[in-house]
Amino acid sequence: MREHALSRLLLLLAAAGLSLLLALALGSVALNWGAAWRADDGGIARSLLLELRLPRALAAFAVGALLALSGSLMQVLLRNPLADPYILGVSGGAAVGGLSVIAAGAAGSLLPVGAFGGAFGSILLVFALAGGDRSHAQTRLLLTGVVIAAGWGAVTALLLALSPDTQLRGMVFWLLGDLSAGGLPFLALATLVLALALTLPRAPALNVLAQGDLTAQALGVPVVSLRRLLYFVASGCAAMAVATAGTIGFVGLLAPHLARLVLGNDQRILLPGSALAGGALLTLADTVARSVIAPTQLPVGAVTALLGVPLFLYLLSRR
Repeated sequence: MREHALSRLLLLLAAAGLSLLLALALGSVALNWGAAWRADDGGIARSLLLELRLPRALAAFAVGALLALSGSLMQVLLRNPLADPYILGVSGGAAVGGLSVIAAGAAGSLLPVGAFGGAFGSILLVFALAGGDRSHAQTRLLLTGVVIAAGWGAVTALLLALSPDTQLRGMVFWLLGDLSAGGLPFLALATLVLALALTLPRAPALNVLAQGDLTAQALGVPVVSLRRLLYFVASGCAAMAVATAGTIGFVGLLAPHLARLVLGNDQRILLPGSALAGGALLTLADTVARSVIAPTQLPVGAVTALLGVPLFLYLLSRR
């Protein structure tokens, strides 16, 4: 059974690689592959490939993988199949941080900094307010995140209402998800590697934790410390994703379910499978967003929603 799941994981890896190749090949300008690798005649083609498409494709893959890994962890920790990376107010905090930077006229390299600061500040606020009795910690954390997210939504609406028209379009576009400002994807990729390094060794404990806290404690799993670590890993993944590409919905909710249908519920296989599925899904969505009515680019968050709604409804009908 495990060998069967591993073979399917390899298929997901191949699908992720294919999505990256499509992202490099497709766009508003036809790519001359031969010229891109010739030393004497590859200036424009090589710049298009290595300076524009490759960084954006890697950023899309890293963001999608971070959102999917975060969603998979949240669904196990909260025991809620509808949990997503933004459930603890991460999206709202990042939106306020990013929009504040844009409103101050300091966008560019400071935009990811503001978004990450807002997202991580929201995480700390939620955990500080949700502290208390362990028996109710899970429910209090969820409810506190929902309330904080609603508060950030109100602040976001005020920022949009008070912003001048010259900044409004850029703000809305970033809120809907924008990978054009992803820049260098290496920080997001490094975050993904670190998150997998922290979670995969603990996947067997997650399998036990999914059976319930009492069972996990009886089998020697340090439930409280494990939950605290994985909550912060999941929230940090979502914060980095939002800081890189804005708020992108449905990937963190949908990709873990798709991976679970293919691979099963073993977290040792499901966690990397979710990351591969999320990365491939967002890479393909971004390719569609920048190609379907090129040279005009669509916000990738709108594309993921348009693709995710019918697909998720189909999954629900199957269950």
